[in-house]
Amino acid sequence: MLSKAFAQNSQFKPFWGFLMMCDVYNRAMFKGKRDHIVLAGEPEIRVAIKRSSRSRRLSLRVSHLDGRVTLTAPNGIAQRALDSFALEKADWIRGHVAKRSVTEQVAFDGHVHIEGISCLISKGSGRSVVRDENTLYVPGSSEVTAAKVQGYLKTLARDRLVAASDFYASQVGRPYGKITLRDTRSRWGSCSHEGHLMYSWRLVMAPADVLNYVAAHEVAHLVEMNHSSAFWAVVEKLMPDYATHRLWLRQNGSSLHRYRFSD
Repeated sequence: MLSKAFAQNSQFKPFWGFLMMCDVYNRAMFKGKRDHIVLAGEPEIRVAIKRSSRSRRLSLRVSHLDGRVTLTAPNGIAQRALDSFALEKADWIRGHVAKRSVTEQVAFDGHVHIEGISCLISKGSGRSVVRDENTLYVPGSSEVTAAKVQGYLKTLARDRLVAASDFYASQVGRPYGKITLRDTRSRWGSCSHEGHLMYSWRLVMAPADVLNYVAAHEVAHLVEMNHSSAFWAVVEKLMPDYATHRLWLRQNGSSLHRYRFSD
């Protein structure tokens, strides 16, 4: 009732119109719960809110792997302050998300990296996928091309990772359990307390020495289940130039996730 009377008063009509415009603007820009903010537009962007007692300022992070946006904030910051910060940084957010959103569907006449080399995907004959220098020949119709390329990469990845793991395990004199391949986005490999090794099969798209570095890294955990100086000493003994390949993965690893093998 009060708001209606306020709006009908000619003296306050301009100000009321301004308030309504702000309300519509805010509802259009921010349509989220307290655990996230949604920036309206094409496309809508979801900004996850992460509150931390260790944080001393507002900070934004766009994942190199999947383009997810996270706003980290100190405990006690008002929601309105978070909304305002996200709005202020909207252009920055959209620019970085756009850079991370480039994907490439695996198909005939496209390319895929295999052991660091860009290979043309071409129509093949017979029953098996065959690689000839910089060309990957894939038999069958276009509907199964991506699945066959993915199958080829997984098989090749297992062969390369088993060989590398065997080699480095013999160097440290420690056996490992089983090897599992996954399409992980948060890590390239892991070593369990039981000695089981897990790797991302996408490593086979990176240069061979990068794949070998990850294998050396995980096998080193069979000796040191931590990231202490002693652990890195084991890695360096296995691969003296590991830092170069570790840097490549940090700078270029996200590019291995741009390939899509399904719609």
